[in-house]
Amino acid sequence: VQLQASGGGLVQAGGSLKLSCTASGRTFRSYTLAWFRQAQGKEREFVAAEWRSLSRYYYTDSVKGRFTIPRDNAKNMVYLQMHSLKPEDTAVYYCAASSTVIMSTMREVSAYSTWGQGTQVTVSS
Repeated sequence: VQLQASGGGLVQAGGSLKLSCTASGRTFRSYTLAWFRQAQGKEREFVAAEWRSLSRYYYTDSVKGRFTIPRDNAKNMVYLQMHSLKPEDTAVYYCAASSTVIMSTMREVSAYSTWGQGTQVTVSS
């Protein structure tokens, strides 16, 4: 699977943005798909994941209730829908995929072998 992320941009606090990640590869359905983000000067951190097309969703606490991670296997797409954006959401956002990640390591950068190129999200106050 190869990934390509898009949809980043500049948005005011309280606004919404939808990131897209296009995947190539015939085994897309069996992958766990995730979004991570990396703010300037900080480590990459987990944001959200959808587990193996089973409609099981996981979010970091800071985005619960504001972000969702829908996926469309027919289009080989995964999205990150972001609402009520805050300046602290400013970061480069990366989509990631793994067919082998286990539940206990799902939030770890090292658990994912396939990454998109990243897309910048900037939230102004």
